[in-house]
Amino acid sequence: IHARLVGSPFQHAKSGILYVAAHLPPPGRDGSGSAEQLTEIAELITAAGGRTLGLFSSMRAARAATEAMRERLSTPVLCQGDDSTSTLVEKFTADAATSLFGTLSLWQGVDVPGPSLSLVLIDRIPFPRPDDPLLSARQRAVAARGGNGFMTVAASHAALLLAQGSGRLLRRVTDRGVVAVLDSRMAT
Repeated sequence: IHARLVGSPFQHAKSGILYVAAHLPPPGRDGSGSAEQLTEIAELITAAGGRTLGLFSSMRAARAATEAMRERLSTPVLCQGDDSTSTLVEKFTADAATSLFGTLSLWQGVDVPGPSLSLVLIDRIPFPRPDDPLLSARQRAVAARGGNGFMTVAASHAALLLAQGSGRLLRRVTDRGVVAVLDSRMAT
């Protein structure tokens, strides 16, 4: 077997911007989003003219943001659970002014190239749940060997999900846009 390294056709530095809302308070445990975060979401969607894929850590957070944006914005906001994922993605793709909010199933496999998507919102760093028994066992095993269980397991898991979520933005070499992380912990 011969391996060959192949470069990416994407010029991420020229095509995308990573925005971290460092001025926002750290996310709370209730998952509903702070008033400041909801204001930030509304301002970002308005600036993008819709065209937003909102990736949330929980359905509670996605629904709370959807309800708040439906009250504040004049553009359509769809939420996972309103219909089948494929139907929602079709509606989102068909109308550039539309925003689509959801959870983990939208972090992977959603392909919306072109002008229908120019902003990916991520509500918080997607660390795994601390009560996940498998990840807890992996963290303890790393710590027992003298390593940092949190960094090796939880942070690596979060980094992978962030990469997958961010990857929704640039699907063609001509795509452009912003990935906005609304978790101020990302700045530290």
